[in-house]
Amino acid sequence: MAKNKEIILGVCGSIAAYKSCEIIRKLKEQRFNVTVVMTKEAEEFITLLTMQTLSQNRVYRGMFDLLEEEFDPEHVSLAEKSSLILVAPATANIIGKIASGICDDLLTLVIMAAKSPVLIAPAMNEGMWRNKILQENINKLKKFGFIFIEPEKGKLADGKVGVGRLASIEAIITKVKNIL
Repeated sequence: MAKNKEIILGVCGSIAAYKSCEIIRKLKEQRFNVTVVMTKEAEEFITLLTMQTLSQNRVYRGMFDLLEEEFDPEHVSLAEKSSLILVAPATANIIGKIASGICDDLLTLVIMAAKSPVLIAPAMNEGMWRNKILQENINKLKKFGFIFIEPEKGKLADGKVGVGRLASIEAIITKVKNIL
């Protein structure tokens, strides 16, 4: 069904980064090819080796990490081969950078160069989620055609119950399949 569809999975620095492992597994079960782009902050939560092992592909991190075999401006080549860019978990930081056109890491560069749809799955504490600046950034991105899957209400990393928890893996996978 999804054979030859390329998903670029952007993983950001959130405690929910561990859930990206299950996202990769489920996407692979649906026969998607998954290439991971991690932010520097994501590496504080999950390892490169884990992402590479699960995706069975090279994991991209830095803006200036070039392929050893040949020159390949990664942000352009990754963007060109993507059928969909999925950012999960997406932090308030990455949403703000995308909304402002800031490209200071590989993930924001890939998103800026992309012609494929971009699906953003936020994960953060409730105070950050409800912040008016974040909500304005989300509305701005929606106007430009970015697709969001809303976070859920549940127990958050800070121990409180509120809205901000990453959407369920099943909901994310369903949304990806619907887009493609």
